[in-house]
Amino acid sequence: MLIDTHAHLDEQSFETDLDAVLGRAREAGVEEIFTIGISRSTSEAAVRLAEQHSELFAVVGIQPNYVAEAQPDDFSKIEAIAEHSRVVAIGETGLDRYWDHAPLDLQKEYFVRHIELAIERDLPFIVHCRDAEDDVVEVLKETASGRQLRGVMHSFCGTAVTAEECLNLGMHISFAGMVTFKKNDELRSVASAIPLERLLVETDSPYLAPVPVRGNRNEPANVVHTARCLADVHELTLDKFAKQVTANTRKLFRRESTD
Repeated sequence: MLIDTHAHLDEQSFETDLDAVLGRAREAGVEEIFTIGISRSTSEAAVRLAEQHSELFAVVGIQPNYVAEAQPDDFSKIEAIAEHSRVVAIGETGLDRYWDHAPLDLQKEYFVRHIELAIERDLPFIVHCRDAEDDVVEVLKETASGRQLRGVMHSFCGTAVTAEECLNLGMHISFAGMVTFKKNDELRSVASAIPLERLLVETDSPYLAPVPVRGNRNEPANVVHTARCLADVHELTLDKFAKQVTANTRKLFRRESTD
């Protein structure tokens, strides 16, 4: 059994067939899925989906590419809905220099606010990082102030140095479909060096479908392909690897038993 720790099931591409998508996930052995907010409205949608489907849990936050358009009371709303019993983490938050939709200083301000909210509510936080590894590590170090952080580097595609710095801060490392791409030998090498007890898996659905379904709409059932790739680089059977990363997820998110 596996847990897909990062999907965007509120996306329009799932509007007409979400029940079928969830059915395929169950058939593939995916027992829980965390659906992620990137704004106030999508965070609210994530909570609604989690209320409607027992295998779904919500993560709420404002993704860095959306902080410039956030309204003054949007973060207060995130703080409020973070109290919901179906919310298991804060995010996704972080920094993005690739799209540059918001000033970096504003992104950093929201990043720190999300981390502080997660610490206050005793929840993990989910980090989006694109072309901003040094900046992200700097913020994590400053915010940690010597503490071990309870967070996830989502869809990790960074360097071994960044991975080590994040691990030293207490972070978990989550891999999505990109680790399966044929050209990504270097990323698989990074993944092979991550301690098993700090690994998570995700799809980032509907984006970046893994090999052998690359190019299609991604969905939670496909997390099995990413898990198989990571099991191979760690020289484990899929079953043994799946048990380990599921145990990691349950411990980090305090999801010790299925509802």
